[in-house]
Amino acid sequence: MRLCDRDIEKLIIKKKIIIDPAPNIEEINGLTLDIHLSNKFRIFKDFKNTVVDLKKSSENIKSKLQKGISNEIIINDNESFILKPKDFVLSMTVERISISDNLVGWLDGRSSLARLGLMIHMTSHRIDPGWSGNIVLEIFNAGKYILSLNPGIAIAALSFERLSGYSKRPYHLKKNSKYFNQSNIISSLIYKD
Repeated sequence: MRLCDRDIEKLIIKKKIIIDPAPNIEEINGLTLDIHLSNKFRIFKDFKNTVVDLKKSSENIKSKLQKGISNEIIINDNESFILKPKDFVLSMTVERISISDNLVGWLDGRSSLARLGLMIHMTSHRIDPGWSGNIVLEIFNAGKYILSLNPGIAIAALSFERLSGYSKRPYHLKKNSKYFNQSNIISSLIYKD
């Protein structure tokens, strides 16, 4: 069962959900909490012949990914990041989120932005029990318009569900918790699987 705004507020007070910077109470509505776009972006270089073969050895994938297929840029808070149609970029949330071992979080795009063609996650919208860090956003412009993304805008919403109990293997205790405590935009670490 998804938690309502009253329960989200109670869990924030009890520090079962930690959000830094703390949200304004008006940003918790019904069952979601608004989260905001940072000023950091990771753009991918246009390599026409680059193939990342996911069937090959992890060392092969690691060498391709570490050769610098992307660059991180930071824009001023008063600037805009221009996202053309069919462009893909990684960004992250302003907020650092930590959730208890008995909760799961769900990241959803905003309907008003989706109606312009903006997708903020490709498939990874689950925030695992025991996870902590800034959420990396997989942003894609599926629309026909050039979109101007401004740091600080409400880019997405989080909702939460209580699990039937405390997770036996929460994210922070997994051996291969690749993205735990991320505070930068981390590219794929698939080679660590």
